[in-house]
Amino acid sequence: MPPIRGADVSMTAEIEGLGAVFRADGVRRDLFDLLADSGVDWIRLRLWVDPYDESGEPYMGGTNDLETTIALARRAEAAGQRLLLDLHYSDFWTDPKKQSAPKAWRGLKGPDLEARVHDWTAEVLASMADGGVVPDMMQVGNEITNGMLWPEGRTPTFDWSSRQWADGDAAEDAAAYDRLAGLLRAGTSAVREAGNAEVCVHLDFGGANTLYRRWFDELTARGLDFDVIGLSYYPYWHSTMKDLGENLNDIAVRYGRDVLVVETAYAWTGDHPEGHDQVFSSELAEGCGYEVSPEGQSAFLRDLYATVDAVPEGRGRGIVYWEPAWLPVAGTAWASRAGMEYGDDVVDEAGNSWANQALFDFDGNALPSLRALGGA
Repeated sequence: MPPIRGADVSMTAEIEGLGAVFRADGVRRDLFDLLADSGVDWIRLRLWVDPYDESGEPYMGGTNDLETTIALARRAEAAGQRLLLDLHYSDFWTDPKKQSAPKAWRGLKGPDLEARVHDWTAEVLASMADGGVVPDMMQVGNEITNGMLWPEGRTPTFDWSSRQWADGDAAEDAAAYDRLAGLLRAGTSAVREAGNAEVCVHLDFGGANTLYRRWFDELTARGLDFDVIGLSYYPYWHSTMKDLGENLNDIAVRYGRDVLVVETAYAWTGDHPEGHDQVFSSELAEGCGYEVSPEGQSAFLRDLYATVDAVPEGRGRGIVYWEPAWLPVAGTAWASRAGMEYGDDVVDEAGNSWANQALFDFDGNALPSLRALGGA
């Protein structure tokens, strides 16, 4: 099976609407065709339930509702790419620090919430089929290290700084994993009923074996049905490439599942485009082992592919680069004020915080590292 060479380009509709243009060798190109010609054969798209406030204001960050996602998926299919659909089960961003239940689902518990998870998942897949697209892989939850659909699906907390699990009452922890397992079963059963898409379960901190062992020990003991373990791996946050490789090797054999790095990135410059604060700074590169340049990006990607390819039994599936085409056009943002308030994550941060980790320069010209993502 050829490796997955993927890109999450969920921001595309937002930035194109604000004037983003992509070029390769000076020639204007459709983004999906350009990615495909560069060897990127999978597209990952996130989906939120209702990314608008009560007055209809968008949360931004792509405002990835079902209509937007279907339109992007059809473009990927037209370019010959396969689709990984990332269900957040929220109205906006989810990660280990926030897993807010959709506005319309709040107050649901137990079997009622499980039923809503199942039915919404089924509704999404039916709508996509009606739109002429069928996902090849479904991600049931996004970075669900500490659970999903809080407070009902919240589980014990993994501490980044210590790389250890927080101490808790054993009976309460077991009950929390039981609730999470019920929610996940509701989602995965809807996927199985709809067709042949693979099911991916996704955690963060790809270099933390203690995280993956406990989490998957708990959930596999509860009969979780899935095909692929998805990991986030950002080298400036998630430990060394060696730690990632050791974790991949261990969990692939321990759980008998394929492994896929579903989020990763590295910077091509330490500069900040005017008016856009950046997550990455040159200081973050210290200890990563790669220079901050398109060549450094390319070297990082080639080493990451080699690490995944070395997983025993051929279970390393590949990598997906997170938002390689998010250009710093005026007006784009990871969140509107309404989005920040929804996620209880109000910060003073301007614009596109990811542009110096894209695989395009600030003007939309493809960098050499895009070909590295495609396997060149």
